[in-house]
Amino acid sequence: MKRRNFINTSTAGIAALTLSGVTAKPKTFSKKIQEQASGTIVHTVFFWLKEGLTEEEIQNFTEFFEELREVPTVQSLHYGKPAPTTAREVVDNSFSYNLIVTFANMEDINVYETHPFHLKAIEKYSHLWTKVKVSDTILM
Repeated sequence: MKRRNFINTSTAGIAALTLSGVTAKPKTFSKKIQEQASGTIVHTVFFWLKEGLTEEEIQNFTEFFEELREVPTVQSLHYGKPAPTTAREVVDNSFSYNLIVTFANMEDINVYETHPFHLKAIEKYSHLWTKVKVSDTILM
């Protein structure tokens, strides 16, 4: 049993390091991640699409996110649909799509907010949504 736990723990650690491209010891890895994350801005946006959109319109909506990826200050950009997690009072899976963008600092998100690519994408796709909620976090 001890051997199985050791193998599972070791395999998970090696996988995490391999995926990150880091070959240092776990302690160094954790510290490095913390240093990189400090001051990072995480821009989270929830979208509720209009009822009655065609499958093609819904699929084409993801092009909105790809256009945002072109803003030069974007550090990373990920998007997706609600996960089928267990229904609980604190979980809101009513949104259609979620966007998570990271920026190195406040200056970079300020550039993003007024960048022509961002504004053009909003103008092009905003007719598809009924509601948008934004949450910005500065990592410590």
